[in-house]
Amino acid sequence: MSRSTLLRHLVVTVACGVLLFGLTYALDPFRDYQLATAAAYLCATAGLTLLAGQSGQLSLGQGALMAVGGYTVALVQNQFGAHNVTTQWALLGSLVAAICVASVAGAVIGVAAARLRGPYLAGLTLVVAVAVPSIGTLWHSLLHGDQGLSVYLLPAPASLGETFPLERWQAWLAVIAALLTMLALGNLSSGRFGRTMRAVRDDEIAAKLAGINVAGTQVTAFVVSAACAGLGGGMLAVLAQSVSPGAYAFTLSLNLLLAVVVGGLGSLTGAVWGSVLLVLLPWLADDLTNSLIHSPAAQQRLAGNLSLAIFGLLLVIVMIAAPGGIQGLLNRAGRRVRGRRERVAAYRAEPSAPDAQPHAPAASRTSIPNP
Repeated sequence: MSRSTLLRHLVVTVACGVLLFGLTYALDPFRDYQLATAAAYLCATAGLTLLAGQSGQLSLGQGALMAVGGYTVALVQNQFGAHNVTTQWALLGSLVAAICVASVAGAVIGVAAARLRGPYLAGLTLVVAVAVPSIGTLWHSLLHGDQGLSVYLLPAPASLGETFPLERWQAWLAVIAALLTMLALGNLSSGRFGRTMRAVRDDEIAAKLAGINVAGTQVTAFVVSAACAGLGGGMLAVLAQSVSPGAYAFTLSLNLLLAVVVGGLGSLTGAVWGSVLLVLLPWLADDLTNSLIHSPAAQQRLAGNLSLAIFGLLLVIVMIAAPGGIQGLLNRAGRRVRGRRERVAAYRAEPSAPDAQPHAPAASRTSIPNP
């Protein structure tokens, strides 16, 4: 990866950070919480984009790896609270622990997944997505079953002011985590590892002949994706200040995969659109349900299911009308606009046809009389 690419990624990251930090001052606490939730989802969807879109490995277990990160943060944070640790850096240690534990889990899954392809790989990750949240239910002595764990969290730093909203502070933390994730994955995708992943995805046999360690590349992709999921799950635990098996059910893994496909499979920018939809669609579906249906029983039946149905409908529409997802549609529109501008510029740059110039009269021949 060239220095110019790295510099461009850094500039874009800093610019987005300044913009989003400023946006939190214009939003109310509920919108700040929504922004923070979208940023936490972005960590997981970006990792899944790398795994499924660029490495070519379909995973239905991203939500389970988020559960690993969430429970790790809860356990470590509660230990900090029990020992009266009052420094803000303790949360950083909890998130690093979540990344490490989720990476180990991803390595275990990746080693098994490296031998599987297609529906067999999807089946393995499906088992993980169902089994991991169930551990929280069965291991009641440590994880407190279906009730889950509360997460010890300090208020915003005193240097920000006594009236600084907790939701804004949480949004800042989530935005920083998401931006660092996008920066790291963007650099990986643009560098040698990204080219190696795409080579393995496109043709494993050719990649082996080129000297690429196919199994090692696939396992590494799983580890990176799991680390991102662990960070996203840890941030969700910080935002909700609690973790429970229901928060990381199989529907979360399914929603993450749908978000990646609808946003644009293989595009990190598409992961942004998918994460925004993960937050906005349930909220819009709840508002629509409450405004159109007045029966509490019917509202309860539709709660959570309507947003999933809308997501599925969006998936069908996108696969038919825009196989590249939302980002692919935007890229296509951008290419059309650029092409039109280039044609207009080329037309204006053409020299006008020269006016027809009259031909100079042929030189008159002087007749020499014969003597």
